Amino acid sequence: MRAKIFLVLAVAALVILPGCGKKAEPMKYPVTQKVDQVDDYFGAKVADPYRWLEDDKSAETAAWVKAQNEVTFSYLQKIPFREALKKRLTDIYNYPRFSSPFRAGEWYFFAKNNGLQNQSVYYVQKGLEGTPEVFIDPNALSADGTIRIGLLGPSGDRKYMAISRGEAGSDWSEIRVMEIAGKKELPDRIQWNKFSGAAWWKDGFFYSGYDKPAVGKELTAKNEFQKVFYHKLGDGQEKDVLVYEDKDHPLRYFGAGTSEDEKYVFLTVSEGTSGTELYWKDLSKKDAPFQLLVKGFDNDSGVIDNVGDKFLVQTNLDAPNGKIVLIDPRKAEKKNWTVIIPEKPEVLGSAGTAGGQLFCTYLKDANTKAFQFGLDGQPVREIVMPALGTAGGFGGWRDDKTVFYTFTSFTFPSTIYKYDIASGSSEIFRKPEVKFNPEEFETKQVFYESKDKTRVPMFIVHKKGLALDGSNPCYLTAYGGFNISSTPYFNPLLIALLEQGVVYAEPNLRGGGEYGETWHKAGMLDKKQNVFDDFIAAAEYLIGEKYTSSAKLGIEGGSNGGLLVGAVMTQRPELFKVALPAVGVMDMLRFHKFTVGWGWVVEYGSSDNEKDFKWLSAYSPLHNIKEGVAYPATLATTADHDDRVVPAHSFKFISTLQMKHKGANPVLIRIETRSGHGSSNVSKAIETTADEYAFFLFNVGAAPTYK
Repeated sequence: MRAKIFLVLAVAALVILPGCGKKAEPMKYPVTQKVDQVDDYFGAKVADPYRWLEDDKSAETAAWVKAQNEVTFSYLQKIPFREALKKRLTDIYNYPRFSSPFRAGEWYFFAKNNGLQNQSVYYVQKGLEGTPEVFIDPNALSADGTIRIGLLGPSGDRKYMAISRGEAGSDWSEIRVMEIAGKKELPDRIQWNKFSGAAWWKDGFFYSGYDKPAVGKELTAKNEFQKVFYHKLGDGQEKDVLVYEDKDHPLRYFGAGTSEDEKYVFLTVSEGTSGTELYWKDLSKKDAPFQLLVKGFDNDSGVIDNVGDKFLVQTNLDAPNGKIVLIDPRKAEKKNWTVIIPEKPEVLGSAGTAGGQLFCTYLKDANTKAFQFGLDGQPVREIVMPALGTAGGFGGWRDDKTVFYTFTSFTFPSTIYKYDIASGSSEIFRKPEVKFNPEEFETKQVFYESKDKTRVPMFIVHKKGLALDGSNPCYLTAYGGFNISSTPYFNPLLIALLEQGVVYAEPNLRGGGEYGETWHKAGMLDKKQNVFDDFIAAAEYLIGEKYTSSAKLGIEGGSNGGLLVGAVMTQRPELFKVALPAVGVMDMLRFHKFTVGWGWVVEYGSSDNEKDFKWLSAYSPLHNIKEGVAYPATLATTADHDDRVVPAHSFKFISTLQMKHKGANPVLIRIETRSGHGSSNVSKAIETTADEYAFFLFNVGAAPTYK
């Protein structure tokens, strides 16, 4: 049956406004209708009374969203400093920001945002000394600034640029092509792509695409049978040539890339977010087949470049921290590989070539170290960074004389450096001017013990002269998954918290990539609880060292980090005062049934498997909310166009929390429109952050002095 939602407001909690010393009006939540839905998992009966909220297109769901937002925004509007906080965030975000330039023949491209533009504008110029001209301005493409543009790369003759175009934050994109000199769009339109590049060859490119989804199911239907096509410029999409498909494995990703000399095309195959298999094809031979290069799927490998008829490959096969090998594709067996750069104690983060050299970045305790090597692996030099932090870039073409890289840290705005490949000299190319004084703050890295005595690093940022008396508000955030490393980066919006005396803390949990594949695997599948234990231990460290107290501690995380927040707040609700789960994976029994959720099975497991079901049900946030427990003040956030972690996760989580939670803390959901897995434009990002920060500060009893 289809559920009917009753918009009768029921008294669910009596809210005491922090610091005001008097009772406020009772908090009221919309009554969310239940349905009689029970699933059988290997004999375990699991109720799913809010299953109807998975239908994002129904009138009932739309009415529920409207009712929830009315309650949430009514609450937020009563926070006295909310508007002043938003003004401060807007002010500090309003500074020019640039991307590193990249070269395409005689042309240089870069992105620039004047400060508060909803989307960055792409510019092109002839040479580094040329006059920049607008190449494409995404802000002119929609009234609300929610159309995003990405540059996918230039054609081999440098006449054309492939671009991706996405709307309202959805992962779906359309590939288009622009003439560089004339800055004009060609009529080519390639629709229904996700996570695809454009790998140029001759007068066209390879790309990855899906079949058109059913009408009305574009944002929720499971994405299956990705294929690789070749598109020739000027042809309609219906003429594109199918290059590769696998009818036996609907749940695999396929991505194509070509070598710079366009002699080879490489096919990367994966069954999810980790684990790859590599194939290659000789494009000089007509009808040549794809041939296996590196067998999958227990490790990750990727082609860096070809050196003549051999391939440089980055891999963690038999090297959890990563290494670089040279493979003769005609003798691709592992025994024939030549090790170019062996595994090191530090984790190999990225590797790329430019100017006939090999550039590698490594992580040492989540800080970047960068090195230049010859293509034979002989060391040339270390590229010394200005401080502890994060660096990236270094890519380019074989005839480049210079490359660009960026460096950033928590109080070091992202700065672009120009690097001379021959001499090794670095000079500042662009440095932003941000309205804050970095000398007022300090960053430290500490190490603490998790539940099983594992040593875990954590960055802590705060005002200088901080009193360690347990009275400071603390904003604790982490990710802990998918081999993603949480390294220092500059977020101007964070300054608005730091300048109010808030302690910012970010631990490097297991499940991430900070210490290689061993660290990753220690926080995935049946070991996922290690991630939650690491985060809980971080909170206990901050309290024990008197940076903060439970009454002042807020936790935040997005996506897999939203799962983290949902899990720890249900496991240790008394430890935190505020929880901010953003676009979280909250239903661990059904995540794989929507869009690309199947790709996370390699990380989490699947409830379709009895063994996996046991550990998933043990920590699934939705299924571990207990009746009558006082949970932290919670503001869940999601968006109507999130087709990566569908909003039903947050919808069902908050409905259950509102029904079972006991106590004065508000438990609310903020649902953005025309946005996706992350804010779709700058104005929405500032508005959402302002509400999250305001909710956090208000509920820890802070008295900020924004002007």
